[in-house]
Amino acid sequence: MKKQEFHVAEPSGLLDFLFKSMPDTSRTRVKSILSHNVYVDGRRTSQYNFPLQPGMKVSIETASRKDRLRPRDLDIVYEDPHLFVVNKHEGLLSYSKNIKDKTVITVLNQYLEASHQSCHAHVVHRLDRDTSGLMLVSKSKEVSRKFEEDWKGRVFDRRYFAVAWGHIEPPKGEIRSWFTDGEFCVLSSPTDNGGKLAVTHYEVLETSRRYSLVDLKLDTGRHNQIRVHLRDLKHPVVHDPMYGYKDDLSPVSRLCLHAYRICFIHPVTGRRMKFETPLPDAFAKLMEI
Repeated sequence: MKKQEFHVAEPSGLLDFLFKSMPDTSRTRVKSILSHNVYVDGRRTSQYNFPLQPGMKVSIETASRKDRLRPRDLDIVYEDPHLFVVNKHEGLLSYSKNIKDKTVITVLNQYLEASHQSCHAHVVHRLDRDTSGLMLVSKSKEVSRKFEEDWKGRVFDRRYFAVAWGHIEPPKGEIRSWFTDGEFCVLSSPTDNGGKLAVTHYEVLETSRRYSLVDLKLDTGRHNQIRVHLRDLKHPVVHDPMYGYKDDLSPVSRLCLHAYRICFIHPVTGRRMKFETPLPDAFAKLMEI
């Protein structure tokens, strides 16, 4: 976002002040800027005759070309020539074999094409459609392969926030079980049944009358792992249509699971990278109930 600031020295109408302050900009362009991008003392206004007084500050904020190209279905938290870290919004698929589906990959490929980058987005890991949060996406198959070959060595911390039903006891612990694929969902066994081991560490950060805000760390990355493990604790994720309560009466309309932290060693530069996003507003409001 580009920002210009002008200080008012004498009484004037806003549009006249802009004409005088921007002599190299066409009058038509100035009027267009006034429609959307002008702030007086921090408050946006499009009133052409707004009465300016000495001491006021007029700001103009315009998006750069790169900002205008950025997608709306996710936030690009970090980008370099090799990879993205994105904050995926809930409801967006990570990946789909159906090319007509909107996914993280299709959205990023549109951005790469619009910004004239000669590469394509590739999945490094996935989040469930209704889970929001941080994802790694590479710009080459080679970078994706480096993550795949040593995932645990490269990705050294992944954390999630979840809002779960009830009060979890004990408030800190480890959940360990073996996953197998059922016909409609993932099945979990407390004993080794030949399935894949899944390990989750959890800590309750806060409780309210009805809910627990939980911090979760994954030792493994199984499909639906957190959702299944919180169900195993009999405290499922709020608004989970598959592993939660069928009579979920929570006032939110989304799965309350968010990938808030990812830490990894960059596969090309070798740098240790750490990214975090804040607790979603919907989770914070739910904990106030």
